[in-house]
Amino acid sequence: MLDKTTRVNYLYDFYQSLLTPKQQEYMSLYYLDDYSLGEIAEEFNVSRQAVYDNIKRTEAMLEEYEVKLQLFQKFQERKQLLDKLQEFSVTTPNKEHIELLIEALRKLE
Repeated sequence: MLDKTTRVNYLYDFYQSLLTPKQQEYMSLYYLDDYSLGEIAEEFNVSRQAVYDNIKRTEAMLEEYEVKLQLFQKFQERKQLLDKLQEFSVTTPNKEHIELLIEALRKLE
C-alpha cells in the first residue's frame, strides 16, 4: 500500500486538470513543494484553517475522481502486467513477440 503523500501525488498527477486553479496551487505547494499550511496561508492571505479545509476537500475530490475514473488503478495494473511480461521475457525462448507486446503496452502510457 502506498503512503498517503505518494498516493495523493499520483492522484494529483492524473486529475489536476479537473481542479480549480486555487486547488491546484494549494495542492502543489503542500504536496509537491512541501510548504506548511501556515506558509500557504500567509502566501494567499487566508487562515491556516481555510487552507487545511481546502486541501482536505480537494483530497476527497481526488479520491472520488479515482473511484469513478480509475485512472490510477489502471496505471498500476498496466505497470504490474509490464513487470510480469518483462520477467517472462527473460525465461521465454521467443522473446521477440513478448518484447513487441511490452512496447505496445508502454506506448499506451
